[in-house]
Amino acid sequence: MKIRKMIDGKVIVSFWVILTICFLSFTCWAAGPARVRVNATEPQRLSLVLGKSIIIESEDPVTRVSCAAPDIANAVVLTPRQIYLTGKAPGITNLTLWDTSNRVSTIIDIDVLPDVARLKEKLYQMFPEEKNISVTVSPDAVNLTGTVTSAADLSQVLGVAQSYAPKDKEGKPRVNNYLEVRGVQQVMLEVRVSEMSRTLLRQLGINFSYISANGQNFGISLLNQLTTAASPSPGAVTGSNSVNAILRFLGGGATWTVFIDALKENDLTKVLAEPTLITLSGQTANFLAGGEYPIPVPQSGAGVGTVPTITIEYKQFGVSLSFTPTVLSNNKISMKVSPEVSELDFTQAISLQGYVIPSLTTRRVSTVIELADGQSFAIAGLLKDEVKEIAQKYPVLGDIPILGVLFRSSSFQKSETELIVIVTPHLVKPLDMAKQTLPTDQYIEPNDFEFYVLGKMEGEGGYEKNPPLKNGGGLEGDFGHIKP
Repeated sequence: MKIRKMIDGKVIVSFWVILTICFLSFTCWAAGPARVRVNATEPQRLSLVLGKSIIIESEDPVTRVSCAAPDIANAVVLTPRQIYLTGKAPGITNLTLWDTSNRVSTIIDIDVLPDVARLKEKLYQMFPEEKNISVTVSPDAVNLTGTVTSAADLSQVLGVAQSYAPKDKEGKPRVNNYLEVRGVQQVMLEVRVSEMSRTLLRQLGINFSYISANGQNFGISLLNQLTTAASPSPGAVTGSNSVNAILRFLGGGATWTVFIDALKENDLTKVLAEPTLITLSGQTANFLAGGEYPIPVPQSGAGVGTVPTITIEYKQFGVSLSFTPTVLSNNKISMKVSPEVSELDFTQAISLQGYVIPSLTTRRVSTVIELADGQSFAIAGLLKDEVKEIAQKYPVLGDIPILGVLFRSSSFQKSETELIVIVTPHLVKPLDMAKQTLPTDQYIEPNDFEFYVLGKMEGEGGYEKNPPLKNGGGLEGDFGHIKP
């Protein structure tokens, strides 16, 4: 009785197992994974999305199934004609099927690829205007092709793609970027450097000397080194180059000589430079309007007591500019600008083995700005007002009213400098050389009558009648050239 119940129980369990398998098969057929029908007479190749499954249907019954890399794909036999295949990791493997005669019936090459459907959906949601992005996938990387409208969108698209891309052994996402930025990628930078410098100098110094008739009695003042006592005659006096007035009086057999350094000087300097540079987005361009001056550099000699050799190095000065633009969109440019204005200053020069080496007065700025095409920005403004007063005098004697001027040397110096740098970027395209004009296009050589009699530097019909820029100035006529 117990054996019969056990047999009845096994029959019932077997019945439910068969019923469950049939139900699963029917469910998979109705709304389950995608189905792929394989043919033993044709080579087979399948692409399987990571984390998803497909059902492989064989025309002939299958007795055995083997997957070469179970860590990449997993195969489960549902029925003699159906295999349930799941992608576990990105990679390439193959699936081998055996028929009822225990012979290999089919070999299927399987590519397990990352799921890019969600990546495409995310890119469409975040960048609806970027309609030219194409996303493809390989077993070990995500490939991006097409075009984007700006460099900013390009970096953001790469960031989103990296979160969906497969990782390498070091855990870094693998994204192959073949995207290009549409639009103009050449930037022309117009820079205007304008500086006005005014200097006022007033100085007064007096030295005097007294020599008796017999030359035995003498007196000399050497304040501020306007004069020096000559050797070997102590009564003789020589003046320096700064002395611009000498007065001599004779009385009572004595000679009085007064050396005067009196100067009032006004200097005015105007600097205007308008360099124009063109470079690609992300590349650096440099400009220099000025020159180089030599600097002697002593080198160590071969031995003790030997005269060191002198080598020459060159230092740049003038108006220089360095900028690196980055095109963010069709109407926005980010750039790093480094303008510099320098000039030679001989007032603080040094002498080295007979060489006079001037110093440099430099105004330098470096900044990163973001502008639209055609906008201008003042990146540097300098207002400098410097006053310097120097008074050298003899104790007590220099403080005497009126007469104390003879025992004082005074100098008053005032300088005012105003500097401004204005930057204007433009997105540019190559020019049509047929429409490009040059400053020399309208030059006509003068004939003998125009050159010798009229004193003209250009012939009739040249710049005087067709100037490129009617703004006055220059040497004899209009100056400047219109940019195309």
